[in-house]
Amino acid sequence: MAGILSRFSSNVIQVSRNGFSRAQKQLSTLSLNEVSTSKKLFWSTVGIIGTTGVVVLVGLEKSVAAGDLQAHPPHLPWNHSGFIDSLDHASVRRGYQIYKQVCAACHSMHYLCYRHLVGVSHTEAEAKAEAEEIMVKDGPNDEGNMFMRPGKLSDKFPSPYENEEAARFSNNGAYPPDLSLIANARHGGEDYIFHLLLGYMDPPAGVVIRDGQYYNPYFPGGAISMAQALYNEVVEYPDGTEATASQTAKDISTFLRWAAEPEHDTRKRWTIKATLMFALLTAITFYMKRHVWSTLKSRKIAFKPVSKKE
Repeated sequence: MAGILSRFSSNVIQVSRNGFSRAQKQLSTLSLNEVSTSKKLFWSTVGIIGTTGVVVLVGLEKSVAAGDLQAHPPHLPWNHSGFIDSLDHASVRRGYQIYKQVCAACHSMHYLCYRHLVGVSHTEAEAKAEAEEIMVKDGPNDEGNMFMRPGKLSDKFPSPYENEEAARFSNNGAYPPDLSLIANARHGGEDYIFHLLLGYMDPPAGVVIRDGQYYNPYFPGGAISMAQALYNEVVEYPDGTEATASQTAKDISTFLRWAAEPEHDTRKRWTIKATLMFALLTAITFYMKRHVWSTLKSRKIAFKPVSKKE
């Protein structure tokens, strides 16, 4: 019985091998020209539609994920967003005023000193006057005691809290972030800051906000512990600019962009200089290349056969 089964299985394997080899020969001898044009068009269309569908599904899966409870801020036409556009320094000055009178009550800026304002938004005398408004703990003196003194240009912006624990205790457990690099630390930069400051609204149906929190669709999760800080006429600008909510949000966003990139204007000035320099060097290099290779490319090679003497 075992011998019969082994012979039967070997015959089946041999038949399948012969059938596979014949099919392989037929496929190898089948040329592309034998396929009709309609079939080519059909399968090409199927491939394109299938690929497009996969790309669309992947894109939709990433853009409307169920856990992504955050609105993405649209890009705004900032004055400094161009390749060679500088910051609006008048807006930077007004933004500093917004930070000083509104934001500094909760947020620190550990990486900025008053000397950074000189030549950007304030003169040296104005920056010194701003620094002298604060009192800084210094020392020790000759008696070994610490003392308070007026601020200097080299002093950093004061922090509203002594430490993180004090900040959390005063804000229901939430820690106000440092704003020195916030424009680079958040996706969207100044677009995110602008829309966050103006995006407060009532929570939609089904969204529960705890006491001490507010709904803002641009904040991750929607629940933010910071109350809306900017309203119309929240400050009075000395230059006469109307202090609407959108204007103040634009000014503080521009100020925070400068704070995150103090070298912004210098970098773009060097970009212009480097572009002009490399353009000049490119023209000189092209001329020298043509000058050096002109003798080789313009030479004429003539072949003069020599007759054989008999």
